[in-house]
Amino acid sequence: MTAAIIDGKAAAAKVRADVARAVEAFVARTGRKPGLATVLVGEDPASAVYVGSKGKATAEVGMESFSHNLPADTSEAELLSLVERLNNDDRVDGILVQLPLPPQIDSNRVLAAIDPAKDVDGFHVINAGRLAVGLDAMLPCTPLGCLYLLKQLLGDLSGKDAVVIGRSNIVGKPMAMLLLGESCTVTIAHSRTRDLPDVVRRADIVVAAVGRPEMVGGDWIKPGATVIDVGINRLPPAEPGAKGKLVGDVAFDEAIEVASAVTPVPGGVGPMTIAMLMRNTLVAAHRRSGLADPQGL
Repeated sequence: MTAAIIDGKAAAAKVRADVARAVEAFVARTGRKPGLATVLVGEDPASAVYVGSKGKATAEVGMESFSHNLPADTSEAELLSLVERLNNDDRVDGILVQLPLPPQIDSNRVLAAIDPAKDVDGFHVINAGRLAVGLDAMLPCTPLGCLYLLKQLLGDLSGKDAVVIGRSNIVGKPMAMLLLGESCTVTIAHSRTRDLPDVVRRADIVVAAVGRPEMVGGDWIKPGATVIDVGINRLPPAEPGAKGKLVGDVAFDEAIEVASAVTPVPGGVGPMTIAMLMRNTLVAAHRRSGLADPQGL
């Protein structure tokens, strides 16, 4: 068996196209564009590229983009003041503060200061709590993108055995909650799980989000399982001056010989994260305008 490679770029393009059409309808109805504010503190190259990609995607779907690039020595009080201004800015429907933040800033305090209605990353404790008890919430973009890929591929997920490797608040825990919401039987595993390979082998769906390059070998995968690889890790370069290869948490070349479908790294989950950020910003704009959520997103 050779697995199908799940094309996250194509799926993300479809989501962005659907969002763009819905943005046109929103503008026609309200007379304004949805707005996303991004906040970058410092000059981390990877964060800068990621925030730039978000700004570009925002413009491509017809929304307003408000970028705030702050120096690395910005104080926590200064950042909290900016968040408060964005909370009170009616042009802004979504606020995204790029993580990680410099050490002088408490990330939890900053995330807690964001208006939950504008929390398009879905990290606020109110949104996390609403997700946990099955209420409408702003949902974290990466888990939401993973769920979209799974449902597009498999349809009804009810009754499937799913293992999520990773217990972070950003991916692992919300991913498990979303799969529970689809009536999967869900196990949250992690690096300290006993007999981890045996736990993973029983899963129809494997979501790997542990942050260890190629940790999940092909012999961990149940034949015919669907594998969603959230990890992105850069291996040491083969020679000085070269860039190391990007790999996921799953040994891709091994997994494709066993699974029915696998996401590649790059080109799998990554594009879906930004697409779902666009979706969340549009949803936030609808809710803030007293409109029903856009259909089909």
